[in-house]
Amino acid sequence: MEGAYIAGTVKQFKYYKSLGDKTISQLSFSELQWSPNVESNSIAIMVKHIVGNMLSRWTHFLTEDGEKTWRNRDDEFVDSYNSKDELLEAWHNGWDCLFEAIMPLNEIDLEKIIFIRNQGHTVTEAINRQLAHYSYHVGQIVFLGKLIKGSQWQSLSIPKGKSTNYNQEKFSKPKGKRHFTDDL
Repeated sequence: MEGAYIAGTVKQFKYYKSLGDKTISQLSFSELQWSPNVESNSIAIMVKHIVGNMLSRWTHFLTEDGEKTWRNRDDEFVDSYNSKDELLEAWHNGWDCLFEAIMPLNEIDLEKIIFIRNQGHTVTEAINRQLAHYSYHVGQIVFLGKLIKGSQWQSLSIPKGKSTNYNQEKFSKPKGKRHFTDDL
């Protein structure tokens, strides 16, 4: 089981990235900038926040506090992207930073202590914290995408009314250890 936690976590992060990728691909730049009211964040703003968080948390992950002095968190909630390409470039840079930090980790690293705002976390705790944070925001991104696209939304999971077919396909395979994202 050496490396099972890290390998599984990488797959989970990749899954949430893919949900964001598939949502963003369905939307125009103006749709990415839409928000339901002035108190809510657009997808573009959520992307900017996720990217800012990723760059801060995962840059020099094992050796520096995860809240960098160069991070301007408040600015993450001001939409400043000039194009969908610029947004996508930032999105991919954030995820690249994350994967470059966690993929080389080994089981010994998981018990090391890292800091976020001077609060100590084991590496495992820090990874779990960020996985929960990013899945929370990606869920918001997907929800907004569904609201924006309405009946034109292309489902990212089991489409309504297709659960029986999906389950039949899954149960037609022999029991075995596999990750739910292996078929995606």
